Amino acid sequence: MTDPALALLVALLGACVGSFLNVVAWRLPRQESLFFPASRCPRCGSSLAWHDNLPVLGWLRRRGRCGHCQGPIAVRYPLVELLTAGLWVAVLLARPDAMGPVSPWLLLPAGWLLVSWLIPLVLIDCDHLWLPEPLCRWGLLLGLAITTTLGLSQSAGFARAQLFDHLLAAAIGLLAFEGLSALAERLIGQPALGLGDAKLTALLGAWLGLLGMGLAVSLAVLAGALVGGVARLCGWLKPRQPFPFGPFLAFGGLAVWLAGEAWWLRQQEAFFSGFSL
Repeated sequence: MTDPALALLVALLGACVGSFLNVVAWRLPRQESLFFPASRCPRCGSSLAWHDNLPVLGWLRRRGRCGHCQGPIAVRYPLVELLTAGLWVAVLLARPDAMGPVSPWLLLPAGWLLVSWLIPLVLIDCDHLWLPEPLCRWGLLLGLAITTTLGLSQSAGFARAQLFDHLLAAAIGLLAFEGLSALAERLIGQPALGLGDAKLTALLGAWLGLLGMGLAVSLAVLAGALVGGVARLCGWLKPRQPFPFGPFLAFGGLAVWLAGEAWWLRQQEAFFSGFSL
């Protein structure tokens, strides 16, 4: 069992990180500095007081409105802070196996970093149908660096084998998605996936390895098909209308990290064994 005081502390830290991730998702597509100037109202540009920047509480205190222009501030901001807080606590409770038999205490910062890297990618993809190449590239390199570092906690041979597996996963993910996109463009006249999706898949391969990436992509395809099918039936999505696939890839990657490859393999085996009866 996790100490409730520790879980609360992690949730508070996660909410603070979520506040910064909101800034990243807003400013990065606009090519603005992530650190200067201080946080400001997206409508009137007025700087926010320190107490207005308190995660969730600042938004509630102002009842979702700017203290200067009284313009509404989107509820997405506190929701992202709450989501990040919840995922940080989930990482605390998770026992991932994508990095091999490594101490859980070594995996904690890796999991928090992965969560915090994927959230702005999801937000930007939802807003702009675009996955920033620098975020994907540096996320991939960080994944490989952490893979190597954690592997060395076991042995040099283990580190080399694990790095090769994660490098191979990143390469296969990138090439497979780019090839699928090119094939779809040749057959139906438009890409099935954006190149950003290929780079995000490569990022997941660097963090999860070959098996983990395969499971993550399977979950992403299933979730995307379900959501897309419902949206099409309800008329929210028109034929050939693009919709972001990055959130589904991020969902699949986090699901594999949090629950572990072995758990998902057992669910998959149980699912298919039900059809064979």
